[in-house]
Amino acid sequence: MRILGISAHYHDAAAALVEDGIPIALAQEERFSRVKHDPSFPKKAIEFVMRKAGAKHVEYVVFYERPFLKFERFTVSTLSFFPQSHPIFREGMLSWIKEKMWIRDQIADHVDVDKKNILFIPHHLSHAASAFLCSPFEEAAIVTIDGVGEWTTTAIGVGHREEIILHREIRFPHSIGLLYSTFTAHLGFRVNDGEYKVMGMAPYGNPTYVEKMSKLIDVKEDGSFRLDLDYFSFHVSTSLPYNERFLDLFGSPRDPKMEHRFEQRHADIARSIQEITERVMVNLAKKAHEDTGLNNLCIAGGVGLNSVANYKILKETPIKNIFVQPAAGDAGAALGAALYVYFYLLGNKRKYVMEHAYYGEEYTKEEIRGFLETRNVKYEEYSDNEIINYMAEEIDKGSILGLLQGCAEWGPRALGNRSILADARRKDMLKIVNLRVKFRESFRPFAPSVLYEDAEELFEIPADHYPSRFMLYVCPMKNRTLLPAITHVDGSARPQVVLRQFSPRYYRLLEKFKELTGIGCFLNTSFNLSGEPIVNSPKDAYDSFSRSEMDVLVLEKFIVQKRNMPKHNERTSRTHEEST
Repeated sequence: MRILGISAHYHDAAAALVEDGIPIALAQEERFSRVKHDPSFPKKAIEFVMRKAGAKHVEYVVFYERPFLKFERFTVSTLSFFPQSHPIFREGMLSWIKEKMWIRDQIADHVDVDKKNILFIPHHLSHAASAFLCSPFEEAAIVTIDGVGEWTTTAIGVGHREEIILHREIRFPHSIGLLYSTFTAHLGFRVNDGEYKVMGMAPYGNPTYVEKMSKLIDVKEDGSFRLDLDYFSFHVSTSLPYNERFLDLFGSPRDPKMEHRFEQRHADIARSIQEITERVMVNLAKKAHEDTGLNNLCIAGGVGLNSVANYKILKETPIKNIFVQPAAGDAGAALGAALYVYFYLLGNKRKYVMEHAYYGEEYTKEEIRGFLETRNVKYEEYSDNEIINYMAEEIDKGSILGLLQGCAEWGPRALGNRSILADARRKDMLKIVNLRVKFRESFRPFAPSVLYEDAEELFEIPADHYPSRFMLYVCPMKNRTLLPAITHVDGSARPQVVLRQFSPRYYRLLEKFKELTGIGCFLNTSFNLSGEPIVNSPKDAYDSFSRSEMDVLVLEKFIVQKRNMPKHNERTSRTHEEST
């Protein structure tokens, strides 16, 4: 039985194809459309997952939320704040009437399925299923936390085998996700895109604004919280989520044109909202444990990608084991909706654990060679062992490599199949890769990939925890000076622990690098330039390579060196401002 899960029309639209309870293909629309966080109906992602599964039709299609319940929330909330909410009501109604209300018809137009088998699952239930039904736990407490679904912004529940019950919730407009996004906008970054930039800026600051933030949010020990709407405008405005009272407390917003520059107060604000978020998530985890008595916790929703908070939960609560699905946000809810139908509604027994994130597009040797020859690109072909040796030696020499191999990763983290690699021992790599390769803010940190066997020697991390595989813990370094390019200013890092059985080729590359250097760890950042999605195809990889100062491009077993590129494809010198 094949079930297609879909998320769309907010951000990070995605498609997930599940066959007999096992995910076959998972992908976000942005990887194909090349529009970052593309919210549109995922036509291309659906085409991909159906093609990969060899499917012409499916038995069920499941949408990740209930559109008419969401429409209820939109109309009730905007009318309750009328006439101030007139702009958001007008714009929102146009969007609903034009597209969002006709999801069933839209699905039927693009997928061969009986219309009566198009189902709709509540948003936070889809989130909860995306974590629990992918986890190794038979029983677990569950916390879901994001901007907003239909009405719910935060929920606590429990999972037992195939059953999920969400028994507590916080409703719109009270939302940690929307609070964090408000400060994202104030700090000069795009909402639903720049939240991780705020997390990256936070270690440079001090939590000096926490007391002022307590005027905005009342945080209770039981995990509940409440926003004071007198400081916000996200419920009435289409442009800014904050108002003048907010600015009286926190000052003028950071100018996005500052690029990689920021004032100390900006870093202090980032650190303070990060601390508030961590406090809320720790309280929610404690309450979930108190309610259920369980030491296992599944976290889902976009806030679940806050890897600093995830680690703090592990250290400051009774929780012993955590699972966060690598696409914890709205994209992952497409998978959760499909799994919930198969395991709970259709009564099938669980048999799946998400051991890795490699569910995306893969390219054959012939497809890659054909692309290179069409572009008249000079390349060299290596054997598997030769290319592993070559890459390790180049990283050791100080080269910056773009790597495309195997299936693209599911979620926002590159885990060795669509990655940019460099030597983490070199302090200058932090600046070089940020400014000359990715064209992004210089304060942005990088993550390391590390051999499973070496992880606990280098990092204060439980190597056997699933979040460790997916870069979803930020933990302290044991030696703050050993790997400066991936060590945050507060002495922490966000490692990806690499296991041989799930990433054999990438594991061998780390092994070879350790043979050369004594350290089974190097810098790994997503293969994309600022403002663009992670590369998906050889074309995407080559185009990004040609527009940056990467030294070597590796496409499976093919090597392209910058000096051998055709003149019309030579890299362009771009400033950060031009790239964004």
